[in-house]
Amino acid sequence: MVHQADYQKSFIIEGNIGAGKSTFLRLIKDHLPVSIVYEPLDQWQAINGQSLLDKFYQDTKRWGYTFQSYAFVTRVMEQEKYKKLYPFLPQVLERSVYSDRYCFAKNCFEMGTLTELEWTLYQEWFSWLVENYTTRPSGFIYLQTDPAICFERLQKRARKEEALVPLSYLESLHNKHEDWLIGKKNITSYLSQTPVLVLDCNQDFENSPELLSQHIKSIADFIGVKPLINQNVGSRIINHL
Repeated sequence: MVHQADYQKSFIIEGNIGAGKSTFLRLIKDHLPVSIVYEPLDQWQAINGQSLLDKFYQDTKRWGYTFQSYAFVTRVMEQEKYKKLYPFLPQVLERSVYSDRYCFAKNCFEMGTLTELEWTLYQEWFSWLVENYTTRPSGFIYLQTDPAICFERLQKRARKEEALVPLSYLESLHNKHEDWLIGKKNITSYLSQTPVLVLDCNQDFENSPELLSQHIKSIADFIGVKPLINQNVGSRIINHL
């Protein structure tokens, strides 16, 4: 049994594809005394010269179970690596095994790209591994974004793997995030008690210092740390500790 008290606190940035998670983490990295753990995208894109992420989007029915399994393993590996590198800082992670379970894998099953047997197997090993080998989150930070805006952002960033992602897929994922993080529907009891900070990310926070400053303050208060900046984003406070 894993005991939460044995580990540093961990907070997880959640949101739809295109909500701005990696951009948000990059921007807050210099403004909060935290350890940032990015989604292991590079690992998914380079496995013996092949991209598992690309295969997943090209043929989800064939690669859905494989990708969801590998996503779980690599997320846990990445978090453990950063625990050793920065043991005294609270962690802020880009997505989690929980969004894999309650949004992406569940969506695959409902779309028919995971068979009933695969979905049963996934839930069984997921529950056992999460209960025994992962750190329970201290809180979720939900970048709530309209699916249409997420779709526009996907078109602008033009990742090869995401070229075939339709708006309907983003709408389905949005509903899954809402059911889990806002409605707290059909989730384990400890997750239903985990606090959630909801940030409206429909606006372009990257190019709005005022909005970014508001978001950073909200996160600092939620995590319980002192910001490294004052109200003018980008201006460091030298003696911040």
